[in-house]
Amino acid sequence: MASSPQNEIQEVLSVNQAFYTAHEQRDIDAMDEIWDHGASTACIHPGWPILRGWEAVRESWVRIFAGPVRNQFILTNATASVRGTMAWITLDENLMDRANTGTIAATNLFVRSSAGWKLVLHHGSPVAPRMRSEPG
Repeated sequence: MASSPQNEIQEVLSVNQAFYTAHEQRDIDAMDEIWDHGASTACIHPGWPILRGWEAVRESWVRIFAGPVRNQFILTNATASVRGTMAWITLDENLMDRANTGTIAATNLFVRSSAGWKLVLHHGSPVAPRMRSEPG
């Protein structure tokens, strides 16, 4: 029996939350479970060049997790959509760490596979401070 549209959205939102939990906990094994491992997987961290292919994306998480900054996220303004075997979430990542705070506008794209929903694209772009309160 097929999942209802609302159940599919909840499934995608759950995987999306697992992504941010893995990030906060610096858990590379959890990231391995969340991401698709294909050549078309891509990640655009704020300020980084486009990373293509699972090997490059995974290496970026290894490098980030080894760094001194431990990120905490407050996620807001999330909207999820499902169309067939694709789903995407747009949201604001409100980053909190000891030295900085800031907002990243993010898009997370998922594909449904036999193993469930897998992340295939994460794109984060910094939001200018003056733009945070302006209507969009």
